[in-house]
Amino acid sequence: MLSVVNDDSSSLIDEIVREGARRMLAAALEAEVNAYIAELADQRDESGHRLVVRNGHHQPRKVTTAAGEVEVKAPRVNDKRVDDTTGERKRFSSAILPPWCRKSPKISEVLPLLYLHGLSSGDFVPALEQFLGSSAGLSPATITRLTTQWQADHAAFMDRDLAQVDYVYVWADGIHLNVRLEEAKACVLVLIGVRADGSKELIALKDGYRESYESWADLMRDCARRGMRAPVLAVGDGALGFWKALAEVFPATREQRCWVHKTANVLDAMPKSAQPGAKKAIQDIYNAEDRDHAVQAIKTFAQLYAAKFPKAVKKITEDEAELLAFFDFPAEHWIHLRTTNPIESTFATVRLRTKVTRGAGSRTAALAMVFKLIESAQARWRAVNAPHLVALVRAGARFERGVLVERSDEHAA
Repeated sequence: MLSVVNDDSSSLIDEIVREGARRMLAAALEAEVNAYIAELADQRDESGHRLVVRNGHHQPRKVTTAAGEVEVKAPRVNDKRVDDTTGERKRFSSAILPPWCRKSPKISEVLPLLYLHGLSSGDFVPALEQFLGSSAGLSPATITRLTTQWQADHAAFMDRDLAQVDYVYVWADGIHLNVRLEEAKACVLVLIGVRADGSKELIALKDGYRESYESWADLMRDCARRGMRAPVLAVGDGALGFWKALAEVFPATREQRCWVHKTANVLDAMPKSAQPGAKKAIQDIYNAEDRDHAVQAIKTFAQLYAAKFPKAVKKITEDEAELLAFFDFPAEHWIHLRTTNPIESTFATVRLRTKVTRGAGSRTAALAMVFKLIESAQARWRAVNAPHLVALVRAGARFERGVLVERSDEHAA
């Protein structure tokens, strides 16, 4: 049984925080209703009476928030207007506190984290009760219903139509989380894309075996079956399984190797004493002003290290075309296209909160938890720099030294 020890001073602080949260929530709800009524003040009936007015308060309701459980009395609105289409009365619905809401979204984010950390559904109640001051709405049965719903959400996500979405860039990686997956060598295959408007979005997430060709091919074929268009550029590490699958399903897509993974692989082939200097030489390559300078930096790297560490140098020279592909795209996008950081940074927090769970566990439940965590994080993802250039990339615009090349008069004619 999990428990948290609270002293009197911390309990007093928690009570002050909850009271402050209650007052702020009450004030926000009042302001929301006042703004709604003021906006419709000119809506009147035949007798000149207002159609939208205040009507007291709803019954008190307890809501579980990150500050603990707070009691709320939401203001009520009497809206007498009738919808011309349906013939039904119009109703005010709070965007701050919907009628069905009993837990804040932040609490819903905490639950998958606790599950991934190995906490059983029976331990949720005592663990959260200590922090939130109440176990209302957090019974094991409630947790079980939530995990079941998350599994259904993930299944629906992986079956959605992709024909109406255009992903110009994609990042691909196999993430090893060691959480409740049935195979010891299983991993989570992740695809994140950049839409034509520059926004980032999760494309697919499923379990695979050792980032194998069969696992990636199955995922890529499924995306194509659902209407996914071939991306212009795919960014990934050196896992051959993904690139073989990409060439089979989307042969027109160009390849960009991740410089973070490549740097780690190169340094692993060198003694520690040589790694600091080699790392700076590698940085000179991918931070170069343009492709020509990057090619020269690769030659310099080879001159410095080929004699003593030929295997390390070969790791770069053999993949030169794939390592420098990002130079053919807008300079504003280079920082995004050099690595798989959009995936790595997303999963960094998940990794910190997970541990090996003994026993097979539930594969579908674990994937659903990971999906809900990414779904929550996705709302905070930033668009790529210069998002307006993404559509030009899809249209086939040419970039030299990172700058858009205008068509010549002869070509335009």
